[in-house]
Amino acid sequence: MNTAHRKPLPGTSLDYFDARAAVDAIQPGAWDRLPYTARIHAENIVRKADPAIIDACLSQLIERKREIDFPWFPVRVVCHDILGQTALVDLAGLRDAIAKEGGDPAAVNPVVPVQLIVDHSLAVECGGFDPDAFRKNREIEDRRNEDRFHFIEWTKKAFANVDVIPAGNGIMHQINLEKMSPVVYVQDGVAFPDTCVGTDSHTPHVDALGVIAVGVGGLEAENVMLGRASWMRLPDIVGVELTGRRQPGITATDIALALTEFLRKEKVVGAYVEFFGEGADSLSIGDRSTISNMCPEYGATAALFFIDQQTIAYLKLTDRSPEQVRLVETYARQAGIWSSALQTAEYERVLTFDLSTVVRNMAGPSNPHRRLPVSALQERGIADAAKLAAGKEEEARGLMPDGAVIIAAITSCTNTSNPRNVIAAALLARNANKLGLTRKPWVKSSLAPGSKAVELYLKEAGLLGDLEKLGFGIVAFACTTCNGMSGALDPKIQQEIIDRDLYATAVLSGNRNFDGRIHPYAKQAFLASPPLVVAYAIAGTVRFDIEQDVLAVVDGNPIRLKDIWPSDEEIDEIVAKAVKPEQFRAVYEPMFAIRRDDGEKAAPQYDWRPMSTYIRRPPYWDTEGVGALAANPRTLKGMRPLAILPDNITTDHLSPSNAILASSAAGEYLAKMGLPEEDFNSYATHRGDHLTAMRATFANPQLVNEMAVVDGQVKRGSLARVEPEGQVMRMWEAIETYLNRRQPLIIIAGADYGQGSSRDWAAKGVRLAGVETVVAEGFERIHRTNLIGMGVLPLEFKPGTNRLTLQLDGTEAYDVEGELQPRAELTLVIHRRNGETLRVPVTCRLDSDEEVSVYEAGGVLQRFAKDFLAGTV
Repeated sequence: MNTAHRKPLPGTSLDYFDARAAVDAIQPGAWDRLPYTARIHAENIVRKADPAIIDACLSQLIERKREIDFPWFPVRVVCHDILGQTALVDLAGLRDAIAKEGGDPAAVNPVVPVQLIVDHSLAVECGGFDPDAFRKNREIEDRRNEDRFHFIEWTKKAFANVDVIPAGNGIMHQINLEKMSPVVYVQDGVAFPDTCVGTDSHTPHVDALGVIAVGVGGLEAENVMLGRASWMRLPDIVGVELTGRRQPGITATDIALALTEFLRKEKVVGAYVEFFGEGADSLSIGDRSTISNMCPEYGATAALFFIDQQTIAYLKLTDRSPEQVRLVETYARQAGIWSSALQTAEYERVLTFDLSTVVRNMAGPSNPHRRLPVSALQERGIADAAKLAAGKEEEARGLMPDGAVIIAAITSCTNTSNPRNVIAAALLARNANKLGLTRKPWVKSSLAPGSKAVELYLKEAGLLGDLEKLGFGIVAFACTTCNGMSGALDPKIQQEIIDRDLYATAVLSGNRNFDGRIHPYAKQAFLASPPLVVAYAIAGTVRFDIEQDVLAVVDGNPIRLKDIWPSDEEIDEIVAKAVKPEQFRAVYEPMFAIRRDDGEKAAPQYDWRPMSTYIRRPPYWDTEGVGALAANPRTLKGMRPLAILPDNITTDHLSPSNAILASSAAGEYLAKMGLPEEDFNSYATHRGDHLTAMRATFANPQLVNEMAVVDGQVKRGSLARVEPEGQVMRMWEAIETYLNRRQPLIIIAGADYGQGSSRDWAAKGVRLAGVETVVAEGFERIHRTNLIGMGVLPLEFKPGTNRLTLQLDGTEAYDVEGELQPRAELTLVIHRRNGETLRVPVTCRLDSDEEVSVYEAGGVLQRFAKDFLAGTV
């Protein structure tokens, strides 16, 4: 820690670093013009960077230049169990590699605190209409994940700086918001802003508190865990002025979905977004967190609100100590990051959004940024009077209607962090119950809050029973349906969907609705506020005009949505009375009291279970066996295309997270390993075992690989075409064929490649298959860094050039030529089957010297191992 600009923090016994003085010493008055993001980074630079580079780094912030990299040292790493576990599996494998070379494996530890929350392992096998659903789901979770939980228990005893919150306690983002983030951190007598990276794209949820929290892949998280700076060029910092106030009956979800559409169109991909203005001032932290949570859906890196009285009120509500609350305000005011100190901030780009223009919204189908005003359901061809009438006839015959809502889930941190949204859903349920309205029998309904505090305030309000009566009993405190962990359908319902080829759907209060994500038999999914989820469970079909159509006729009176929608005044009154600090105290005091076994240590190297399909030593240093290509030198010569892909390929396409079907490559492998089909679990839970996870690569049934041409048509599915034979086969068989040939591969793609969840296996899977480079029209930030972390070279077509203009059909072989430098122009050499050679300029998307270094080493782990053995770390 540097000592320059270290000063006493008035009114406390702590010190702080005066970044304002450091900035103004370079250019007087510059601090007042800096945006919030730049101020937080300036403090981090002044406190943590090498003194020799501090002035140069600060000058980049002041002058809005992007000529050199500057370091960012996050305070901590937060992980959910899927990516957190795979990161720790990698570190356990790294310990083995270090030991093999004569190093001390016990010396390999996270340097910064790592908080791992087990929240992604539970599937909703029992819906919310089962009064015993919570216990049953937890028992199934423990049984299925015994291998994984055994490994996680070992990590907290074997590694320093790792804390674990076990299953059944909530979602990492909501726990981060309600408890883990102090907003202002204290270490060694110094106060400074809390910052973190998290192994989930929705880590910016806690940006609502004014905390820079960024979602990263597991590989980038490993880099931070091991004490390395996250190096970056100055990001695009976009100011978003929120004006006006929301209209009556409009929820924070409606606002978040409208902003998601707006900001996607305004192209804020990769930017740090800062919300300000009278509209932002009027939003509670619950409302702000709903907006910040959707950050990856509009493509931004962070979505920040300033520290203000709303922050202070929330810290008090969630039972932060009086001393901590005082420290947050004292520090923010003194350090120049309190909201009133940001009035003079200047942005390179300012957008304006009027909250009063927001209408009742959903999103979908398929994309979270495709806003769907509920008033437009008919014109978009979703609500359909003729199909609704036909559906009622089918229902009368005991059949499901076309457009059946088979899953209705109040789920995810996006909405359950916001008491106002949850209370609104509960009041709508109460009003529906009073009129005798019921959930349709084919709807699998569930309530999976991200915090145990939700159950306490629903009970305090006397409303939990109303949700339970409609089938929305609590099934888990975990990330469930939104993450594809929606569980099995009733076998009869599933069979009817298959036999009749029904258009079945899901409606959920989550943040992701990509095709194939929520459930294999839900062809499409829609995002909605919690009260709308309840309303759709009653309607039972998306062919329903949710505003205008009649939900039921009671005593001769038609009942529509407006008749059961609660007033804003009632919602706010109950939130004010029912949500209390003592509820958060009751939840979090025991949860955080003891998180490590006192003094008990485990062996420094994990005793790998040879028959496990969940945890297996990673193959990154292997020279033989499946996955060994990752240790081979990359030549960037003679590459064959594994896939040629359209725009908007998501990490769900690259490495799906949902249930494993018996007919899939992974399902067949698990059956051979002796697992019963009911315990196949999800793709996500098996990512600690590369032999299972590799079989998930491109396993999404909605994949469109333009090389998979059958009878003259591109066939949708997990398919590839092996060249030079031209044979179309299942993707895994194609990968196996190429692995046996030790054939280097390439992927060609369109725009926005790798959008979606920050899953490292979307990069690990392709690298272990032998992919050396991905050439796309554009990359989502997290996935690009994951590719580099695995030693895969990301290349970007120049504007106006793409797979279509080049008429690529997959019969080609490819080379890459040129010197690797940050954003250098390289040459993609295309050898066509007819002997023609085409030389195409592309941009190297290694954006910094650090990224070049990581790539050349073969990836994050290989780079660290070399440095560790050389004694440079």
